[in-house]
Amino acid sequence: MTKLSSAPTHAPLSPSRTIIYHASGDALGPMTDVILSRLGYQMLLPETFATLQTAQPDLRADLLLVDEKRMQEAVEAAEQRGEPHLPIILLTGKQGAPGDDPRIVGAAKRPAGLHDLYRLIQQVFEDRPRSTPRVPTHLRALCESRGSHWEGRVLSLSENGCLIRSSEAILLGQKLHLELLFPQSASIVVEAEATYQLLPDTGLVFSAVEASRREALGRFVAETLLA
Repeated sequence: MTKLSSAPTHAPLSPSRTIIYHASGDALGPMTDVILSRLGYQMLLPETFATLQTAQPDLRADLLLVDEKRMQEAVEAAEQRGEPHLPIILLTGKQGAPGDDPRIVGAAKRPAGLHDLYRLIQQVFEDRPRSTPRVPTHLRALCESRGSHWEGRVLSLSENGCLIRSSEAILLGQKLHLELLFPQSASIVVEAEATYQLLPDTGLVFSAVEASRREALGRFVAETLLA
């Protein structure tokens, strides 16, 4: 039997990528820049980047996030910094991005929300991109499968799944009825399937999650990142 720990197993993320965004606040969803920075994608306005680069001459941008109305400004600034080939994610209207600029790797409609931008940024930088953010937790979970009931500890959580440390063995492919117990809000019940092992823990993917429950999971993830 595995002993359950109540302590988080992951340290907070530190910035690993630097993104300069040439866009006004209303081109992004509420707190999107703050949450992305908490996820390791340091979001900086051009003037903030310039100030930091004065103190840190080796600081370089990895990506540009640009409102289509400010494309010329962003391109000229990148050329002045000696970074003319940086990949660009464009913030656009309904028409999307033009296909004739090889620097443009993706586009999102204004105001761009967390999930759309996170998915695009993951595709640019990560070998195994995630579709939704994941946060470390130490939530209790009540598990039910094949007539058995037991308790587990959720070590990380996203809208789509979780990593669980279980007092009972969970086999790959096993389906569970999972109740996630949140300290300051109502519990959320989901159906899940074990899809991978990160010993001694098991990765679960949620299936057929109702919209209201998915929204509640998303709120918890966002609030955890902002805490």
